[in-house]
Amino acid sequence: MEYPSSQDSDKEWTLIIKPQVSWFKLDLQEVWRYRDLVVMFVKRDFVAIYKQTILGPLWYLLQPALTTIMFILVFGKMAGIPTDGVPPAVFYLSGLVLWNFFSSCINNISVTFSANAGLFGKVYFPRLIVPIASTISALISFSIQFVLLLMVVAYFAIVQDYSIQISGALLLIPLVLLLVGTLGLGLGVIVSSLTAKYRDLTYLVSFGVQLLMYATPIIYPLSFLSGKYKPLILFNPLSSFVELFRYALLGVGEWNIWYIGYSVFFTAMTLLGGILIFNRVEKSFVDVI
Repeated sequence: MEYPSSQDSDKEWTLIIKPQVSWFKLDLQEVWRYRDLVVMFVKRDFVAIYKQTILGPLWYLLQPALTTIMFILVFGKMAGIPTDGVPPAVFYLSGLVLWNFFSSCINNISVTFSANAGLFGKVYFPRLIVPIASTISALISFSIQFVLLLMVVAYFAIVQDYSIQISGALLLIPLVLLLVGTLGLGLGVIVSSLTAKYRDLTYLVSFGVQLLMYATPIIYPLSFLSGKYKPLILFNPLSSFVELFRYALLGVGEWNIWYIGYSVFFTAMTLLGGILIFNRVEKSFVDVI
């Protein structure tokens, strides 16, 4: 009796799962083949967030609107922090929509392994699909809130005679979103890999992200800082992205090629490190969880 060789038996299967041998391997072709699953996860995230709520998706708009009002009262009226000549509502909201995009990325991706352990243990698909879907979901939320920002800008431009400088710098906005999304993806993947074993990090990261907002020029412009505090804030790679985003949209913001270069380098290294750790943890996380 003749048994089929290993090569012949491989040809009988439509999908052959092989162990991940390289820490730096990123099989985008395989991710693309599962693009329908990415769409399904995005729909799931969008529906699950506000399911069984009365206002539903309106929370996408209410959350930044209410936070902006609070910032105007506390940091604008009481603390008297300047806003680079921009109406406070526009200044705070422009920072918030970009910050919400980043924080949504890192918070949602950081629970990739722990929240999907049951699914990962039963069905095979490229695990990187879940973080990518979370990033796309955060981008959809950003798009909704960005429309609100444009409406507020239009209100001040038409009713309050606020002079807005529209230029070719608007083309920088997609680049900023790509960089911020990549940074959130890289950090989120690192955190999710570490929290698969050390659950305490989940609470630490959630708290740390809240604190990081105050180390990012969301409630104050970078030009407001001087002395030793300015380099500390610029050490945060998000600072340059926020300033560049405001410059592209409103024509105000302090940035230069060195600040941006540092942030881009930090983002690239974070994504590279995230892929490395993710591939490492992916092999054995089911046994750990």
